[in-house]
Amino acid sequence: MITHRLRTGFLWGIAATVAMSILMLGGMLLHLSPMPKPIPAALVGKLLGPGLPRPALMALAVLSHLGYGGVWGAALAGTIRGRITLAHGVVLGVLLWLLMQVLVLPWLGWGVFGTSVTPRIAVATLILHLVYGGALGWGLQRAPKRAEGGA
Repeated sequence: MITHRLRTGFLWGIAATVAMSILMLGGMLLHLSPMPKPIPAALVGKLLGPGLPRPALMALAVLSHLGYGGVWGAALAGTIRGRITLAHGVVLGVLLWLLMQVLVLPWLGWGVFGTSVTPRIAVATLILHLVYGGALGWGLQRAPKRAEGGA
């Protein structure tokens, strides 16, 4: 059933986003991350302006990041016919990374591939997107199948 498949994809997309976010925040807390701030927070701040209180900014950043990851998980689950594999998730992660590098980072003022800040952003965000895609593909590959033919 397609609704089960989309729901499963959405939930695994959220789980994969959590895995990615833990790594991102860990890198920032340990001062290993080359990013000046978490990209979801930078996006929300750019969209809603500098007057947004920090707690609201962070809450909206977390919710939008989880929602975005969930939507892409559902999109993958709804697009692939048959069994979804780890490779499907990794390919999606790389495609989302490329979109971020050429559209989102320049819009934030960080330059294509983050080069206005540091080219290390490209590598760091690739690792994060490989974690997202790998976790998503792994989860969907192992998701239980439904009798109606979905999962």
